[in-house]
Amino acid sequence: MTINTLPIGGVEFIGMIQPRQQSEIHPASGAAIDPAYLVASAQAHDEAGFDRILIGWYSNGPDGLQLASHLAAHTRKVGFLVAHRPGFQAPTTAARAFNTLDQLSNGRAALHTISGGDDTDQARDGDWLGKDERYDRTDEYLAILKSIWAAKSPVDHEGTYYRIKGASPEVRSVQQPRIPLYFGGASEAALRVAGKHADVYALWGETHAQVREIISRVRAEAAKHGRADQIRFSLSFRPILADTEDAAWGRAETILHRIRQIRGQAALGPNTQAPQNAGSQRLLDAASLGDRPEGRLYTAIARETGARGNTTALVGTPEQVAEAFLEYYDLGVTTFLIRGFDPLEDAVEYGRSLLPITKRLVAQRLAARGAIKVAAE
Repeated sequence: MTINTLPIGGVEFIGMIQPRQQSEIHPASGAAIDPAYLVASAQAHDEAGFDRILIGWYSNGPDGLQLASHLAAHTRKVGFLVAHRPGFQAPTTAARAFNTLDQLSNGRAALHTISGGDDTDQARDGDWLGKDERYDRTDEYLAILKSIWAAKSPVDHEGTYYRIKGASPEVRSVQQPRIPLYFGGASEAALRVAGKHADVYALWGETHAQVREIISRVRAEAAKHGRADQIRFSLSFRPILADTEDAAWGRAETILHRIRQIRGQAALGPNTQAPQNAGSQRLLDAASLGDRPEGRLYTAIARETGARGNTTALVGTPEQVAEAFLEYYDLGVTTFLIRGFDPLEDAVEYGRSLLPITKRLVAQRLAARGAIKVAAE
């Protein structure tokens, strides 16, 4: 079964929204949800031409499905990629919840599976399984989700973590045969589950060599299930743009300086504690090669923050960053998950410049490939 999640044009753009203004240079303040800011951010991404917006999962954050349902009523086209941690909700109720969102949004729902890479954060929600066990549970969880979404009659399941009798498949999705599954996680256990279940495998912004390596490993895992050509790849970056290359690098250094100021004001030094999750470890591996390991890739912010999230940047003019995207596209990446350090303002700018330029370059690349294929025939 193949789920077509790629829009016409060969490239997909995903933004990310927060329930209030916050980033590494904008410390969160006030209530956990700022409804006006939330809606303004979603509408900005909608107008900018993003295909989806990611709504993250945090142990201290608001419920992503409810945020997405609210925003569906305030947007026209943009889809909602809702992060979801298996284990805190029964797979049967999650199956209905995501299909409900798909109905209410007229086919704009997608699920981003995050098994959890930090024991402390998992414990806040009462999960005490180790990392490998979490991925074993995710494997079973996604299998149940997919079986319910595909079923024509009630579903039974007997497994290690779940025992289900007569689960109802009555709540259907608008998208057929089901909503798409995105997947994050870079450990060996994660890749095994991704190869089996993911429609789109998501990784953070890395060097070309790292991207080649992990794409090869994920495809090898997918090949074990006869789906090596079905899985797609997403790459996350924090683009830092300006009208000139020098101005863009100057802005990058200003952002880094501001992060250091904020950490100093909070009496924190550089984050030197090794992260538990493999994705962060891979970003720190890239950062160990230098602040500018290749091309437009900027890793200083990842190093400064301990790579606790998507913190590598591509720096330059919109044309230069679009060309950098094209290099990753040639490696097999068809989705770019991007957000700025000034989240709302950067989303507007990305829609004005970066997205249309990248789409044009990808269209030209596809046309050239088509011409080569015709010539060869």
